[in-house]
Amino acid sequence: MPTTLSWIISASLLGGLLSVLLAAALTLNTRVSWIQMLVSYAIGALLGATFFNTLPEALELSKNPGQISATVLFGILLFFILEKLLLWHHCHLEKCEAHHSLQDIPRTVSTVNDFNNNRSGMMVVLGDTFHNFVDGILIAAAFMTDIQLGIVTSFAIIAHEIPQEASNFIILLSSGYTRQKALLLNLLSSTATLIGSILTYLMLQNMNHLMPSLLALVASSMLYVAMADLIPHLHKRPQIDATVQQVALILLGIGSIWLTGNFFSHSI
Repeated sequence: MPTTLSWIISASLLGGLLSVLLAAALTLNTRVSWIQMLVSYAIGALLGATFFNTLPEALELSKNPGQISATVLFGILLFFILEKLLLWHHCHLEKCEAHHSLQDIPRTVSTVNDFNNNRSGMMVVLGDTFHNFVDGILIAAAFMTDIQLGIVTSFAIIAHEIPQEASNFIILLSSGYTRQKALLLNLLSSTATLIGSILTYLMLQNMNHLMPSLLALVASSMLYVAMADLIPHLHKRPQIDATVQQVALILLGIGSIWLTGNFFSHSI
């Protein structure tokens, strides 16, 4: 029977490598429409993991539901501030790749030299490394609470990482990096997930009382990414057919999380 640490290491490695490789496959084959579809699916996966698994688990472990609600509210504000700081460092005057929607992604990678800014590319890598480190914390906290919760959380994180990594690839290519170097930088950045998860496991082994609050932060992180980062992209396509597709994929993401949670609750 795998130990909690082995689950954490496996999920962190698989999550990091799988999201980067799938994003590379989509990006380098210029499957922009697939990336846009994945954004809708990722929203559903994040919302499903938040409301079906993470928040209920935090409330169950806590004796003070009001404190959990306050922690979620604090987490949303915290991630807003952190994102603002990353954008502040990333942006250059009025023009900023961080503000480009997925619809602004070039249709072919032959246009990469139109934006020749290596500094912007490195800022993307640094921001993504921090983001991956936080993902590692979320994965470890979830697995240390419950194996089923860890699996569902990892699934949701991988789902939202694929379009995120794909957009990072586009920006690196647009900044003048070769495909090989962009892939290598993203793979190196993904190792931060493993580092974050192992450090969290070592630090929290004897601090179980912090788990409800940490799970509340996990919930606020996934909720913030879904509502603040991903959903605004969907508003760029207000057409009826696009909206129907988006709603269907969000429901598919929610449903897959529900099915995943129920399957592993009976299997583990």
